Amino acid sequence: MSEQNTTEQKKLIFSGIQPTGTFTLGNYIGAIRNWKPLQEDYRCIYCVVDEHAITVKIDPAKLRQKTLEAYAQLLACGIDLDKSLLFIQSHVPTHAQLSWVLNCSTQFGELSRMTQFKDKSQRHPDDINAGLFDYPVLMAADILVYNADLVPVGADQMQHLELARTIARRFNGRYGDTFTVPEGYVAPVGAKVMSLQEPTKKMSKSDENPNAVILILDDKDTIIRKCKRAVTDSETEVAFREGKDGINNLLTIYSAVTGKSIEDAVKEFAGQGYGTFKMAVGEAIADHLAPVREEYAKLIADKAYLKECYTRCGAEALRYSQRVLNKVYKKIGFIPSEIR
Repeated sequence: MSEQNTTEQKKLIFSGIQPTGTFTLGNYIGAIRNWKPLQEDYRCIYCVVDEHAITVKIDPAKLRQKTLEAYAQLLACGIDLDKSLLFIQSHVPTHAQLSWVLNCSTQFGELSRMTQFKDKSQRHPDDINAGLFDYPVLMAADILVYNADLVPVGADQMQHLELARTIARRFNGRYGDTFTVPEGYVAPVGAKVMSLQEPTKKMSKSDENPNAVILILDDKDTIIRKCKRAVTDSETEVAFREGKDGINNLLTIYSAVTGKSIEDAVKEFAGQGYGTFKMAVGEAIADHLAPVREEYAKLIADKAYLKECYTRCGAEALRYSQRVLNKVYKKIGFIPSEIR
């Protein structure tokens, strides 16, 4: 994202994603695929939030590997570095620096009401650390350090965005107009992709059943095999209606990767069995993801190029966010530093 672009009056979007492994088809359709077209209408800042990843125990070598893989996957999914910034969170220290300041404008009770903290505490009872409790403030800092106007957000993150808005308003009320109060951005397209084995549950990479999840880097044979094993129902009609969760999910996916409406998809498979339908869905997914897989394979093999990309973007993100942090530091009364 060039300096010229950053001065345009387009609204600024910020979004971050954790390096938790290969993105699922659900991640891709529901969120990541939408990041590419946003670049045409907004100033976009994206990052791999590796600092958020350490709120739960993770092997350091795996974290390094997954962070680089996530970065390459985002580039493969269409992030254009001539239009956007894409960097690694820990490379830009202003996030953590602002987080401490925002901690002092956040109430303990607000953090204790975060539902994700309660959920993760139950899943990791042996490691309920302060970072797990406090990471919504770091998330607020991620957004506010760029004065983002919009944040693409799903239902599971709305509570955190509301906290960021509360913190911004509280700081502005205490120290004067400083932060843009961000709004949630709901993509005009995108579908909720469910598990192939339990179609009433959201597709999740943490699912213990590998047949429940399609990963964007799965090869064609693997994708088709998983679709063939997808849970459906005892009927034989390809139709979208209540009580047909498995077929509804496959139709939703087929529509998302082909661009056809669900109504047209139903007509296309009228009178055909589930076997034919599942095969077609698998082939459509594999064909749609083929360019992503091919681009990822080239990117992940070129570590020098990836380093050049995240270093350049990180430096620009630091310059951009440092201006905001300097303003914050002045507002709260810190003596300006001459250390460089």
